[in-house]
Amino acid sequence: MSENSVLSMTGYATVQGCVPETGDGFSLTLKSVNHRHFDLQLRLPGGLDALEAELRRAIRAHVRRGHIEFTLSFDARPEGKPAVQLSLDEPTLAAYLAAFKHASHLHRLTADPNLHELLRMPGVMTVAADAAPGRRNPAEVSTAVMATLDGLFEAYQAVRAAEGAALAAELKASLARVSAMVEEASELRASVTQRQFERLKARMAELLVETAIPEEKLLAEAALLAERGDVEEELVRLRTHVARFAALLDAGGETGKPLDFLLQELNREANTLLSKTGGAAGEAGLRITELGLAMKLEFERAREQVQNLE
Repeated sequence: MSENSVLSMTGYATVQGCVPETGDGFSLTLKSVNHRHFDLQLRLPGGLDALEAELRRAIRAHVRRGHIEFTLSFDARPEGKPAVQLSLDEPTLAAYLAAFKHASHLHRLTADPNLHELLRMPGVMTVAADAAPGRRNPAEVSTAVMATLDGLFEAYQAVRAAEGAALAAELKASLARVSAMVEEASELRASVTQRQFERLKARMAELLVETAIPEEKLLAEAALLAERGDVEEELVRLRTHVARFAALLDAGGETGKPLDFLLQELNREANTLLSKTGGAAGEAGLRITELGLAMKLEFERAREQVQNLE
């Protein structure tokens, strides 16, 4: 993974490890989804509380934010070596059976003893000491787990980088579409501005008949109003923001928040463009309006994707 990779908030990886002293195999799984803050959930077997603080520090060093789940699970024992070995205490069972028969005879009962209930009686079944779940040494397990983390993080970051690259490609394709829209609107701008000026000039001519205002002043006012409706500044800012957006994607790193801010600015410029051309007549004016609406749709889709970038 290169330093300028764009990372997705979505990631998943799992690796295998082993406790050398006991031969116990285990699996480490790390997965994350988008979240505004750092929200880590650890799922560990019992007896490994001391490992939790070390894991939190290590994961925090590799993941800035998101809802993250880390799971440590031990592998199943090989066939013929169950994780838990049970032992039947025959003398205790015989004592319970004798007590059952005595009670039945004493009270003239005909019911047969229930084996399931007998096996649940205290002392009948015991767990073999050498196979109890708590036999693993917590320090040995911790050492083995921490030694396996580098491989887990490497696989996890590779998945995030691949997902981030796919999102970046989609965003760049969206930028290309927006750039084409901006250039098309730029080509139509002069026609729309001239049409607005001509329309205002015609209206001013009507006012000349009704008022004593000098013609030069009315024409100057028409030119000023037409200039205020010109979208050249918005198009320039749209180009600038699109270029900055592309540069941030290429730079990589933590781009999520800066890109989200730029999309807000791009959307604001599109809104201003629409407000200026909303009343513009003619095919050129209608086309710029269509382009402005299409830009807003691109920005909305892009913002959903940017939310999933670190």
